[in-house]
Amino acid sequence: MADQIRVLIVDDIPETRDHLTKLLGFESDIDVVGSAASGAEAIALATSLTPDVVLMDINMPDMDGIAATELLGRAVPTASVVMMSVQGEADYLRRSMLAGAREFLVKPFSSDELTASIRQVHTREQEKASRLAIATPSEAASPVGTNPSGEPGLVVALFSPKGGVGRTTVAVNMAVAAATELGKKVVLVDGSFQFGDVGVLLNLNPKNKSIADLVPELEQAGNEVESIDTFVINHSAGIRVLLAPPSPEMAELITPSGIKRVIEALRLTHDLVVVDCTAFFNDTTLAILDAADTILTMLSLEITSIKNMRLFLEVAEQLGYENKVRLILNRADSALGIRVADVEHSIGRKVDETIVSDGRSVVYALNRGVPFFLSNREAQVSQDILRLAQSVFGDKSQVAATEDKAKATNKKSLFAWR
Repeated sequence: MADQIRVLIVDDIPETRDHLTKLLGFESDIDVVGSAASGAEAIALATSLTPDVVLMDINMPDMDGIAATELLGRAVPTASVVMMSVQGEADYLRRSMLAGAREFLVKPFSSDELTASIRQVHTREQEKASRLAIATPSEAASPVGTNPSGEPGLVVALFSPKGGVGRTTVAVNMAVAAATELGKKVVLVDGSFQFGDVGVLLNLNPKNKSIADLVPELEQAGNEVESIDTFVINHSAGIRVLLAPPSPEMAELITPSGIKRVIEALRLTHDLVVVDCTAFFNDTTLAILDAADTILTMLSLEITSIKNMRLFLEVAEQLGYENKVRLILNRADSALGIRVADVEHSIGRKVDETIVSDGRSVVYALNRGVPFFLSNREAQVSQDILRLAQSVFGDKSQVAATEDKAKATNKKSLFAWR
């Protein structure tokens, strides 16, 4: 069959090769075209058989799977490698992806996991090849998907020196507001690489599409913009999403230079790149903050949050961020015993924007996996989010209109002030 996926199996254990061949023999869309017992034999066979996918064992006596994958990438660039290993350590995963592997399976794996990996890797490569094939000469001469205005998009990083202040919730809803109300092409990046929650808030599964897959590919391809669409998920809320890795150890795959490449590539194809950062400093977070045009720094009316914010602002000044930092006070409710004026006096600067406390709307939406900006558009907290989104783009007339509407809403809704 012409549409079958041609697979080459590489493993130094004969029983493993036979077992994998039999497993894949039950799949009508997969054809095992050969098997090899060593890395050298794999390269020779792949050159003559031109498989679509190579199942490569990482541990082999003459040449390990990582070295074989690097050579295979030069000899048969159309073949995609799925690495297999009994060891699931992050270092093996990182080295495999940097060598050019497209997927990593830890033995023992199920038949479903094996076939799903083969099909997904093959589909990615087909989509990539299709985009390259249909590109016109004029498109090839300029960055793919460049904004109609010709200007690179705005990168906005949301950061907080303390967790639990609602940073991810604000990032998600601000991105949705910018897309649905302001008509912007928005991509939301989960920059909390170990324990990201963007997927949870949007009811998305990061298993096979995450930034951990994209970064090694971009580094290998030299910032090839065409490859990004394969990893970005289109959400029904009108935004595009690049999720954090599905497991914490995969965060090691993401390097500072890699995340900068991702951000720069995304800004070429979107009006707004929103990055939800983790709540502590590390090399990748600093790379994001360096690349950002605006840093929305969030705090709440808690002593620990205010103390951490004061320390962050001192560091931000040393790093040269002071001109792009905007201070966002979330859950602004004086009933907690601390006033906005107290916060400003403590940290030594004005709060730029406030977002009202509305736990009922926010938690209900969070538990449903639906942004509250969509489920409760008229709530005061949604109005505050819209005003923030408009403020980020600098449209003062829209901000004024939103503030007038918010005042009218406040007169009708006592709950907004609870």
